[in-house]
Amino acid sequence: MSKVRIYELAKAVNKPSKELISILKNEFDVDVKNHMSVLSDKDSELIKEYFEIKDKDSVSENEMSMDYDKYQENVNRNDIVQEYEEIMIEQIDKQSSKNKNKNKNNRRQSSLKHKKNNVAANDSGENNGIIEISRTISVKDLAQKLNKSTADVIKNLMFLGLMVSINQEIDFEVAKKLCDKYEVECVKKEETSNDDKYELIGNLTETKSENLSKRPPIITVMGHVDHGKTSLLDCIRKTNVSQKEAGGITQHIGAYKVQVGDEIITFIDTPGHEAFTQMRARGAKVTDIVILVVAADDGIMPQTVEAINHCKSANVPIIVAVNKIDKPEANIDKVKQELTEYEIIAEDWGGSTVFVNVSAKTGEGIDELLEMIILTADIQELTADKSSPAKGTVIESRLDKGRGPLATLLVQDGTLKIGDCVVVGNTYGKIRAMYDENDVPMKEAGPSIPVLVLGLNEVPDAGDRFESIKDEKVARQISNDRKQQIKDSQMNNSKISLETVYSQIKDGTIKELSIIVKSDVQGSSEALKQSLEKLSSENIKVKVIHSAVGAINESDIIFASTSNAIIIGFNVRPDNNALLLADKEKVDIRTYRLIYEALDDIKSAMIGLLDPDIKEVYLGRVEIRQLYKISNVGTVAGCYVLDGKLTRNCNVRILRQGVVIFESKLSSLKRFKDDVKEVNKGYECGLSIENFNDLKEEDIIEGFEMKEFKRNNL
Repeated sequence: MSKVRIYELAKAVNKPSKELISILKNEFDVDVKNHMSVLSDKDSELIKEYFEIKDKDSVSENEMSMDYDKYQENVNRNDIVQEYEEIMIEQIDKQSSKNKNKNKNNRRQSSLKHKKNNVAANDSGENNGIIEISRTISVKDLAQKLNKSTADVIKNLMFLGLMVSINQEIDFEVAKKLCDKYEVECVKKEETSNDDKYELIGNLTETKSENLSKRPPIITVMGHVDHGKTSLLDCIRKTNVSQKEAGGITQHIGAYKVQVGDEIITFIDTPGHEAFTQMRARGAKVTDIVILVVAADDGIMPQTVEAINHCKSANVPIIVAVNKIDKPEANIDKVKQELTEYEIIAEDWGGSTVFVNVSAKTGEGIDELLEMIILTADIQELTADKSSPAKGTVIESRLDKGRGPLATLLVQDGTLKIGDCVVVGNTYGKIRAMYDENDVPMKEAGPSIPVLVLGLNEVPDAGDRFESIKDEKVARQISNDRKQQIKDSQMNNSKISLETVYSQIKDGTIKELSIIVKSDVQGSSEALKQSLEKLSSENIKVKVIHSAVGAINESDIIFASTSNAIIIGFNVRPDNNALLLADKEKVDIRTYRLIYEALDDIKSAMIGLLDPDIKEVYLGRVEIRQLYKISNVGTVAGCYVLDGKLTRNCNVRILRQGVVIFESKLSSLKRFKDDVKEVNKGYECGLSIENFNDLKEEDIIEGFEMKEFKRNNL
């Protein structure tokens, strides 16, 4: 007797799998676990008949209520629109009245200034001798608050040691000193941040339940290096990306959308190398479903375990794709057995995780994998509001020589259009152009669609959140506010200078290796910075004092010279001027195309910086055969070299009956009357020992030296 799976039955009765499972459990008392559970043909026919009868009974009822629902929906919508319009009209009236009063006050104050030569203006404008100032204020605005001429304010600032222009910004501390000079109390203004204003704007367009619609799933492909993640995507997308990457390893995150029938699936290909932990973690945060790629001939590896941990921490569903099943040494059961140790159990083993056997080389199992992705996404009921302002995450960013700052944005809610103003982390801009993964221009991008955008003022950080906003001035102000917050936090921390770099080294307790990282994209810069700082140990602290996107330039050389740092370039090269300056300043520049090569070289440099191990190296032994007393010299011993050799000025210890009685150095070493550098085994020699004359015949003199060895471990 053939059997029918739940998801196939759900398609037949035109119901979501999740709803069908609920009906089977509650109304028919059928124990089903998930959409992959099976029913017999007889049971499935009964279920189909049940839904047919139920649909017929509900048709007439739906027709009767349809007109009333439409009427009620229109009434509710009209009420909401009318109420919103009344609120907006009231706010506009209030704002216009405020502007009129403000203009009248400004004209009145201006006339008083000219008539009374600023005397009356001082009395009326000081607000009881207290003015409020934010973190920074322009000279012009401060002069207006003080009711003083800008020339007078600039003159007094010159007396404080500051040469400023009329539009230049000064901080609160400087403004407070100036106010004290004018005998005006100055307080810091507690103002709501621009982020709060921005959140209020977003609340006006809050996503409502009736605006939600189905969106494509966002899939992240994770797994160990060389397990076939990019090859699997190549097979799905019918392209070849891995050959474009250095060494065939994915170096940057790529986001792509794939059409599967009537459905769209968005894939994020995260790099599988161990150094890209942070990038892979970022991929898990934006994804709906994770495809965990495990090679059937290799099994579970360190990066596989790392990917599993990311998925569990992000609470993301996992579909295991057992790849390379076409190889003769493939062992699928071994993969399933190893994954049970991490609580990932296949459905045919009694678990709930979907396993799909695939071959990226032959294309076997690809269609089944795509079907499982769509089914899992249907169960999650992924929705978004296309009409709301666009929100999402920066997947990747870089600086292009011809087009300027570029960023790959993944829209997670709303619709991003050309001409929209966006705030991306601490940067902003107006979208001038958008392109898909094939560099085809786009006019708009809906939920779960990745796009490459132009128009940002700077390169954002990979992983930054972006949000669209109507007013470009507000976007600029939000960006400036966030930059100021970062600047304030950096000022509170210790500044990077020659003194601070060497301070810990001078203490003698720790040594520090300063590094400047330049990369072609922000994601690689983050990953390399994190990997380098993980190399820190108790003996050496690795400090990435600067990381940025772009070519190595002269400012980087100057920074490295003053900070005694080395420069690492990942997929970038220094320009000619930078090379000349680096040669003059003796700055070490290293360029790489693969991250593990950079890490190996830094490890070697760190080993050279460690305090070396000092070990004793055995040279040889001699036996005293005869003693000679020489005036003005002391005791000279005639010896025979028993083992090894003895060198001039080496360290020696005197052994008498196996006991060390003294340690010193050789003061002289001779053969016959000639001074020699060394005497080897089987030869006779004469020697004297520094600061020791109590030698006896048959004493053993053992020679050794202390050598410094570089450490082999950190």
